[in-house]
Amino acid sequence: MKNASMMNKLVMIAAAASMGVITASSPAAAGTVEDLYKGRDLTILLGHPPGGSYDLYGQLAAAHIGQYIPGKPNVIVQHMPGGGGRKAAANYLNNVAADGLTIALLPDTLAHIQLLTPKRAKWDASKIRYIGRFAPANAAFAVRKGAPATTIEGMRKTELIVACTGKSARSAQMPATLKNVAGLKFKLICGYKGSKKATLAILRGEADVVSKNWASFKSGDSAELKAGNIKIVLQAGLQRDPDLPDVPLLQEIVDDPQAKKVLRFVSSGAPIGRSLMAKPGVPDDVVMALRAAFQKMIKDEAFLADAAKRKAIINPATGEEVEAVNREIFQVDASLIKAAKAAISTKGAGSIKQAEKK
Repeated sequence: MKNASMMNKLVMIAAAASMGVITASSPAAAGTVEDLYKGRDLTILLGHPPGGSYDLYGQLAAAHIGQYIPGKPNVIVQHMPGGGGRKAAANYLNNVAADGLTIALLPDTLAHIQLLTPKRAKWDASKIRYIGRFAPANAAFAVRKGAPATTIEGMRKTELIVACTGKSARSAQMPATLKNVAGLKFKLICGYKGSKKATLAILRGEADVVSKNWASFKSGDSAELKAGNIKIVLQAGLQRDPDLPDVPLLQEIVDDPQAKKVLRFVSSGAPIGRSLMAKPGVPDDVVMALRAAFQKMIKDEAFLADAAKRKAIINPATGEEVEAVNREIFQVDASLIKAAKAAISTKGAGSIKQAEKK
C-alpha cells in the first residue's frame, strides 16, 4: 500500500512538473511577452505612402505605444504602398511571421475587398485580431471652389472630374458607387500617387472632387477648408462624424430602399476605421498585451496632447469591439454582395496618362 501510495505521489509530482513545464513554455506564460519585446523592434506596417491618415496614426502610435508594451520595444513604421493597401495586406497576412513583432494599420475595407472583389483579396480578413481603434474612418468628399457644381443636385446634372489613386482603391470605388447608385455625374481619373497628390489636383483645378478619410482632411487640409478652397459635401459611414454633423451620409441622399442598403453596406467599414491589427496566429497573450497597451496609450495625457497637435481625431474602440464589426460585415447576404459588386465598378474610369495626352 505504501509503495502504491508513493507511486501515486510520484505520478502526481511528475504530472505537476510536466504541467509546470507546459505552462512555462506556453504563450500565456508570465514573462513571455516581455521576453519577446525586450531589446527588439516592433514594426507597424502601413499599406499607404507617407502623408495620409494611415501615416498620421502609425507615427502617433510609434511615438507612444512602446512604453506600455511589456519589454518596451522600439517601435518603427514601415510603408509598403500599392494597390490601395492590398500589397501590404497580402504580404502581412500571408508572409510575415505570426510572432507579434509586426503589427499593421491596414485599410478598413479588407473585408469588403474580400467579399466584393475576391480575386484581389489574397487573404482571409475574417480572422484578423484587432488591437484597438484610434478613430472611425468616414470617407469625406470634397469639392473645389469654382467647380461646375457644388451641391448634390448640381452633381446629378453636371459632370465633375474625380481625382483618385488606383481604380481598385476606395478613392475610386466610393465615387463610382455614387455614380452607379446615386446618379451623380462623376468622371473618374485615377493614377494619383496617394491621397495628398489627388487633393493637390483639385486645388490646381485639374479635377473637381476628391474623397479620402475625414481625418486626412482635418490634419492636412484645414487651411484650405477654412479658406473655402475646398468644401466637404458628403461623407461615407454608418453615423455622421461629430465634426461633420450637417454633412449627409451617402445613404441619406437616395430614396430607394435597395440603394440605401447598398450605400450603407459599402460604407460599413468606417467603424473599423484606423485600427491597429495583429495577424491570425499571433499568440493570445501577445494580443492581450498589445490591447492593454493600446488602451493605456489612448488615455495618456501626453498622447492626447500629441494627437491634438497633429490634428488627429481620437474616437477609440477596443479590439474586441472592432472584431465584432468585422464579423458583422462577413454575415451579409449574397444578394446584397452582388448588388454592391455592381455598385463599386470603376469600369470606364480614365487615367492621368490618358488625360495628359488629351
